[in-house]
Amino acid sequence: MNERERYLPPGRGGPSPAGGDFRDMMAAFPTGVSVVTARSGTARPWGMTCSSLCSVSVDPPTLLACLRMGSPTLHAVLAGGAFAVNLLHGEAEWVAALFASGAPDRFDRVAWRPSGLTRSPALVEAAHAVADCTVERTHAAGDHMIVVGAVRAVTHLHHDSALLYGFRRYGELPRPVPAAAGDPGIGVDREE
Repeated sequence: MNERERYLPPGRGGPSPAGGDFRDMMAAFPTGVSVVTARSGTARPWGMTCSSLCSVSVDPPTLLACLRMGSPTLHAVLAGGAFAVNLLHGEAEWVAALFASGAPDRFDRVAWRPSGLTRSPALVEAAHAVADCTVERTHAAGDHMIVVGAVRAVTHLHHDSALLYGFRRYGELPRPVPAAAGDPGIGVDREE
């Protein structure tokens, strides 16, 4: 084990909070909403709502998604070695609920097509952007699997908002109005 891989094993760092307390805390954290989709070979598509998603690196483009152990979607991701991350637009709350429900007919109820080289399902009417990924590595963490994906392609779809989730409710973040010429805008990274 090298210096960066050291950690305290479970139970060695003091008591853990009750599962409900931690779940409530994380439910209060506003985040974007995605649907992770995959196909195992040419078999049927699988997908699940995922808010445990983040970028890892820009060069090379890499992201990670945390998927529940035992999930059929996780099984398809691992078996096929590829997946798509569909970032939902602000009017796609019903799609987030559908893919969180486990309904067996969810792909019959949304528009989708195979995406990029991996042919993972892109939710073309529900997403504002889709990342086509291949599995780089995985790491088991508690009741979830961290899946690190190399982003092979990104498709931007024509929607002007993003779906957010926080405090156990959905919200919409509209695309900002472009700043006037010479206006640095809010949130622009710059050195002072």
